[in-house]
Amino acid sequence: MRQPREAILQYTLEIPAGKLDPGESPLESAKRELAEEIGREADDWHEVHTYHPTSGYSDEAMHLFAATGLRASDVEPDPGERIEIVRWPLADLDAAIAATDDAKTLIGLQWLRSAL
Repeated sequence: MRQPREAILQYTLEIPAGKLDPGESPLESAKRELAEEIGREADDWHEVHTYHPTSGYSDEAMHLFAATGLRASDVEPDPGERIEIVRWPLADLDAAIAATDDAKTLIGLQWLRSAL
């Protein structure tokens, strides 16, 4: 997906992501964000990795999941999101990696490339 990021004054190519709601597990959050941001659900989920993107000043943890068996969700994407869905063929994964500078997306796509 592509969305505007005002802090860097550009649109970025990103994988779906978001913050944990109170009492929500990382997997529950991943499922919710996938539905809210791109209107999809998945049959299978695999936890790929948890990492700390800014360990020098924050205890924030990023939980990366792989979702397969995607299908349309009954959840309507959040109308407040300014997201453009970008379909990218797996055969052109290197171009997707080259097209982003978003850290979580780079980690996710690099993992995907190594998993394939």
